[in-house]
Amino acid sequence: MATSIPILSQIRQRIAAMPKPEPENSLLLRVLVQALVIVGILATDVAGETFGTEESVSVWAVPLSIVGGAWSWYRRRDRNIPTQFGIALGMLAALAFFLWRLREEFNDTRLVLAGLLIHLQVLHSFDLPRRKDLGYSIAIGLILLGVAATVSQTMAFAPLLLLFLAIALPVLLLDYRSRLGLKPLKIKYQRLKAKDSPLFNLKFLIVNFIVIIALGLTIFAFLPRLPGYQIRTFPISSPIEFTGPFDGSNVVNPGYRNRGRNNQNQRGGTGSGGRNVEDGPGELDPTFYYGFNTKINQNLRGQLEPAVVMRVRSQAEGFWRVLGFDRYTGQGWEISRNDKTFKVDRPWWSYRFYIPTLPTANRTKEVIQSYTIVSDLPNLIPAMAQAQELYFPTQQVAVDTEGALRSPPQVGLPAGVTYSVVSNVPYRDRSLLGKASTKYPKAIQEYYLQVPPQIKEKVRKITEEILANKNKVAKDSKPLTSAYEKALYLTQYLKQHPNYKLQKEPPFLAAGEDLVEAFLFGYKNSPPGEKITGGYPDHFSTVLTIMLRSIGIPARLVGGFGSGEFNPFTGYYVVRNTDAYLITEVYFPKYGWFAFDPIPGHPLFPPSVEEDQTFSVLKQFWQWVAGWLPTPVSNFLGAAIAWLINAIAWFVALFAQGWIGLFTGIAIAIALAFCLWFAWDRWRLWQYRRGLEKLPPMESIYRQMLDILADLGYRKHPAQTPLEYARSSRQHHDIESGDAIDEISQAYVRWRYGGEFPNVERSRQRLQQLKKQILASRKKNFFR
Repeated sequence: MATSIPILSQIRQRIAAMPKPEPENSLLLRVLVQALVIVGILATDVAGETFGTEESVSVWAVPLSIVGGAWSWYRRRDRNIPTQFGIALGMLAALAFFLWRLREEFNDTRLVLAGLLIHLQVLHSFDLPRRKDLGYSIAIGLILLGVAATVSQTMAFAPLLLLFLAIALPVLLLDYRSRLGLKPLKIKYQRLKAKDSPLFNLKFLIVNFIVIIALGLTIFAFLPRLPGYQIRTFPISSPIEFTGPFDGSNVVNPGYRNRGRNNQNQRGGTGSGGRNVEDGPGELDPTFYYGFNTKINQNLRGQLEPAVVMRVRSQAEGFWRVLGFDRYTGQGWEISRNDKTFKVDRPWWSYRFYIPTLPTANRTKEVIQSYTIVSDLPNLIPAMAQAQELYFPTQQVAVDTEGALRSPPQVGLPAGVTYSVVSNVPYRDRSLLGKASTKYPKAIQEYYLQVPPQIKEKVRKITEEILANKNKVAKDSKPLTSAYEKALYLTQYLKQHPNYKLQKEPPFLAAGEDLVEAFLFGYKNSPPGEKITGGYPDHFSTVLTIMLRSIGIPARLVGGFGSGEFNPFTGYYVVRNTDAYLITEVYFPKYGWFAFDPIPGHPLFPPSVEEDQTFSVLKQFWQWVAGWLPTPVSNFLGAAIAWLINAIAWFVALFAQGWIGLFTGIAIAIALAFCLWFAWDRWRLWQYRRGLEKLPPMESIYRQMLDILADLGYRKHPAQTPLEYARSSRQHHDIESGDAIDEISQAYVRWRYGGEFPNVERSRQRLQQLKKQILASRKKNFFR
């Protein structure tokens, strides 16, 4: 039937007339390329955390790729026109499926594009006759690995990366053999020997694998971590829909007991099933941090069981702020204006929420963070301070009076959600904050100077005594006059004072007993004859906040997560529930709120934009190395590195000091370059002489002669024998020099190949004569 149609007949004739592609007959190369592709598919699954789930791609892609590879091997010499036609139809179907998925995952298309590539590779695996086709598969495997590297947030990707490299090395060697036209290696059960295949040597592959890993890790450690996110398209989950009204005042913390519908409406709504109670003594819930609620009870005792709750990628290390409290209850805190939360809507075409922030006269830095929630959290959205843009998958969010962000209670913050935040984090300038005014707005005084009347005078008295004693201890120091210096000193005092220690299990507060009073002066439930002071880490922050309020400095309590453990290989901070704690924020007019951390063992301030992250991996590597070194050695090396960094900073600063600084910097650079060149030249000469001393005398003399002549441009070709080189040298040198070259060469050949004992002294004399003759010839040519 087809032959009766002229057009189809012509197409068939043209296809038959076309030369058949030359197939790739190396079965080993095909098997390893297939393995590369499989590793790329598995890496995409593992990095996307879909491996073993219903969304797993490798479940069907890996078996089909193996079947396709076997089919293309057995059909490698055929034209496979029907197969290619079926592949074309399959690619159209893959494109349609990709466009359909793109509609749902438009914001982060990396995994969607990887899925399209996997579909195309599976179809492509059914037609791989040529080496070029295998090259396309290698490229696809590499691209899939690259996509997995950008998506991965855990170290589960690392073994697959090493496996890919281990397979890629023999693939490159086999591909090179194929390009050279060498016969393909046959797969045998016996070990391949180096003499059978110089390129495919197991020892050679292992050594190269180790060298590549070492070089890669070294480059990785020294590579500067510059701020990313230059393109403002941030990772965000798919849109989340919810039903029912959005109550912005409702906070659902599963760690608190459900206290009924009426209480839920008044206090922000706690979850059900937890152990935490809002009033009175109780046991801490081991999973959910008690401090993330509209009202918290600091009369709870117990410990959290460590569990990873989120992973954060940020341009700067920071304190992931969750919420703040303004009213102290005596045994805890609450948000007094919880009913004044307001909702913020985003446009339907964008995920971006614009969050109102307080103006500041301080210099700020934009910091972009992306959060991936690993386990369920309350509907409070962690973010660095002064969040101005939020990219979140719901249509609405809420903002409370303390600047905390809240998701709809119906949604919460479930595992798997990804969102991004842009914060304008203020720099902490001690000189500016030290000069800040102490005239506070009425709204600040009304809510952030509240102290229970029964303890106000007692706390004020001990706080003023602490500040007064500071000047007695250090008479030469300036008196503390500014609010910033007072806050800083009180923070240090609570950290270091021996009376106030971290307690593993402080006594419960009695009915009506105040936490701050018990912390400073002793618990009523202390054992007989013993006075226990101090408390849990969070209690230190409560005490600092109330002490500052007692002397007229506005302060509030803030809860959040510490930065967590930084993984240099993934670039993410791994945050656990045990990283949650409370700190104190102090208000400075015109500059806003700044955090102080009085908890022993913590830095004075949470990490922020002041910390340089450019060489963070190198810094962590040095800290790891220093931990293994003796203290004197680590101190010496640390001081040397610090001196070097300071010297570089001083040198760079010269170029910003006008013309004198510019010329001084250039002169120092030239002098330094000359010293380095001179030192390098002397070191090379020392290495050269040391190498000559290790050689036999006759070989050392012959080597020196060859190096002298090579400097003149008469290098010995590897194919020339010593005597052939000596004869050719006569054409470029005078008779005396030619005789010296010939005599030294003859002596070397007789020693090397004839086993004769040479006259070494005679050969040395001839070498010296040759040097003098060459030097004289150079002078003669120079004066011409």
